[in-house]
Amino acid sequence: MRLSTYTVDAFAERPFAGNPAVVVPLESWLPDEVMQAMAAEHNLSETAFFVPDGAGQWHLRWFTPRFEVNLCGHATLATAFVLATELGATGPLRFRTASGILGVEREDNRFVLDFPAMVPVLATRPPPGLAAALGAVPREVWKARDWICLFDSAETVRALTPDHGRIATMPDSVPGGQARVMATAVSDDLRYDVVSRYFSARMGVNEDPVTGSAHTQLVPFWSARLKRQSLVCHQASARGGTLWCRLEGDRVRMGGHAVLYARGEVFLPVPRLIDAPIPA
Repeated sequence: MRLSTYTVDAFAERPFAGNPAVVVPLESWLPDEVMQAMAAEHNLSETAFFVPDGAGQWHLRWFTPRFEVNLCGHATLATAFVLATELGATGPLRFRTASGILGVEREDNRFVLDFPAMVPVLATRPPPGLAAALGAVPREVWKARDWICLFDSAETVRALTPDHGRIATMPDSVPGGQARVMATAVSDDLRYDVVSRYFSARMGVNEDPVTGSAHTQLVPFWSARLKRQSLVCHQASARGGTLWCRLEGDRVRMGGHAVLYARGEVFLPVPRLIDAPIPA
C-alpha cells in the first residue's frame, strides 16, 4: 500500500525553522500500532494522520515517536496547510480531535488555530529536582497541563542547558502523567512580548522546537500578567518560531506561517491495513 506524505515546517516562514511535522492523509484509519510505528520511523515531534469526517471537517490524530497525544498545535497547522495548499480544501477547516472540535482559518498568509485555553495556577508543590533539571532556579512555578517556570530574563531562558534525563524521570502532579516543562520570560526583543522553551523528554522529544499546545497555557498566563489580550510569542529553540496569539474568552487563537519541505510516499507491506475500522 502506498500513502502520500507531506513534511511541513510549521510556525515558520522559511525551511529549516519552526517545527517540522509529517502529515499523512488517509481514506480510513490504519491500526494504531502501524501509525505509532510510522511516527517512530519519521522521528519528528509529531506525525499527523487524518481521514474525511463530513463536509469541511476531518478526524485528526497526532503521534509523537512514543505516544499518541490529545492536542498538538504545530501538526494541526501543518495539516491545515496541506489541505489548503496541496489538496484544494477551501474555507474554514474543522478537525474532530481528542480535544474537541478545532478550527483553522486562513488570514492572508497565516493560518489561525482556534484552541481551548488552559489556565495555569500557582504550583504549591513543584516537582522535586525541577531547578536542578533545568540548571537554573525559576522565580515562580505554575501548573496547567504542563509545568510553567517563570524566569526573570529572556537571556536566562535562552541559556538553559537542561538535563533531559532528569526531566524524563520527573513526576507529574497527575498520576501517570508525563511531566512536561516550559521555561518563559518577558522578551528582551521588541518584536516579541514573551519568549519560551519547551522540554518533554518523557514524550520522546527532548526539546520541542515550537509548541502550539504550550501556548494554550502561556497565553492565559501572560495575558493576565501583562494585562493584554494579544501577544506575539517567540519560542526560542534552536530552530525558533513565532506565534501571533490572542486570548478570546476560554479560547486561544494562534496564528503562524508554514512552509512545505517535502512530498513523499510511504510503502506499507500489508494492504489489508487500510480496512481497519475507524475508531469512535
